[in-house]
Amino acid sequence: MSAPGKSRMPRVARPPEVPSGSDTPADLGLYRVLRDDGTAAPTTDPALDDDVAWRAYRYMKLMRLLDARMILLQRQGRVGFYGACTGQEAVPIGCALAIEPNDWVFQALRESSMMLVRGLPLATYVAQIFGNSGDLLKGRMQPSHMSARQVNQVSWSSCIGNHLPQAVGAAMAAKAKGDGQVVLGFIGDGGTSEPDFHQALTFAATYQPPCVLICQNNHFAISVRPWSQTASPTYAVKGRAYGIRSERVDGNDVLAMTHAVRRAADRARRGEGPTFIEAVTYRIGAHSTSDDPSRYRTQEEVDAWLARDPVSLLRRHLVTTGRLDDARDKALEDELNATIAAAVDEAEAHPPPPRESIFDDVYAELPWHLQEQRQEMVDAGPAPGHGGSG
Repeated sequence: MSAPGKSRMPRVARPPEVPSGSDTPADLGLYRVLRDDGTAAPTTDPALDDDVAWRAYRYMKLMRLLDARMILLQRQGRVGFYGACTGQEAVPIGCALAIEPNDWVFQALRESSMMLVRGLPLATYVAQIFGNSGDLLKGRMQPSHMSARQVNQVSWSSCIGNHLPQAVGAAMAAKAKGDGQVVLGFIGDGGTSEPDFHQALTFAATYQPPCVLICQNNHFAISVRPWSQTASPTYAVKGRAYGIRSERVDGNDVLAMTHAVRRAADRARRGEGPTFIEAVTYRIGAHSTSDDPSRYRTQEEVDAWLARDPVSLLRRHLVTTGRLDDARDKALEDELNATIAAAVDEAEAHPPPPRESIFDDVYAELPWHLQEQRQEMVDAGPAPGHGGSG
C-alpha cells in the first residue's frame, strides 16, 4: 500500500512529440511527404494527381473556417455543442480523398468532414448541428454526431470505442458478400484503452476483413496524455502485436495521409487484409466547446505544433509548387465564407422536427397501434410553445 496522503502513481511529465524534419521515432518510423518548408521529399513523394492537393486544401480550409463559425454560434447560444477538428483536418480530408464512393466510414468525433468531401451538402451537414427538421437524423443525435446513408458514413458513439468492432463487422460482411467495399474505422488515442479496441483488432487479425483502422493520436483523450494511456512506444505497435500490418503516418501531412490510406485500401480490396494506421497529429483547439485546454497544457506546447499546422503546411506546398498565391487564397477564403454563411442561413431556417417523426425509422411498415398513436398526436395539434406541425 502507498503511504497515507501520497499518490499511488506519480505524475509523469513528458514533452510533446512534435514531428519535425529530423524526427525519426524508434518504432515503425513516421511516414511523411511534406517537409517543414512545404517542399515534398523526393524519396517519399507519391506524386499524386495534381488536383488532390488543391482539393485537400479547399476542404481543409473550409473546415477551419466552418469550425470557427460553429464555435461562434455556440457561444451565441444558437447551437448547443460543437466539437471542432482544428489542427487535425489533414486526417479526415486525406482519408476521404483516398477511398471509393461505395466504401463505408465508421467515424470518431473528428472525421465527420469526410461526408462533405464525399458529397453531402453543407447545409444538410450544418442542420445536424442545429438538430432541426433539416437534419437527416431528425434531431435525435447529439450535435457533431453526423451520419448519412447517402455517403455511407455512420455516426460515432460517445460510448468511446464501440464503433470500431462495428467497422470490423461491416468489413467482415463486405468480405462475405464479395462486393469490393472497404471499411474505414476510426478511434482516438484514448479509445485504445477501451476493450472494444482490442476486440476489434482481434477480429480484424483473425478474419482478415477489408478494413483500414485509423487511430488519430492527437495527444489528448480530452485532457489525458498518451503516456497515461499506454507504456507502448507508439500506438502503431499495438496493431502489429495483433498480427496486423501497421504503420505510423504524419497526420498533419495530408499528402502522406492520402497516400498511406489509399495504399491500405487498395491492399484490402485485393484481399490482403486489414491495416492499422497511427496518424500522429495534435488537437490545436479545445476538445469541444465544453472544454478549457489551458487548464492542462501550455501555449508554448501549442505554438510548437503550430509550426506544422496542416493547413499552413499544405499552403506552403501549394505556394512552392506555383498553384497558390495570396490573391487566389484570399478569393478562396471569401468564397468559402460566403458558402458557409449561406449554409448556416439555410440550415437555421428549418423549424424543429415534427413531433410525429418519433414514429419514423423504426419499422419498415408501422404497426397499426403505432399508426393510431401517431394520428392521435397529429390530431392533438402542436404542443404549447411549439410551432409548426409538431
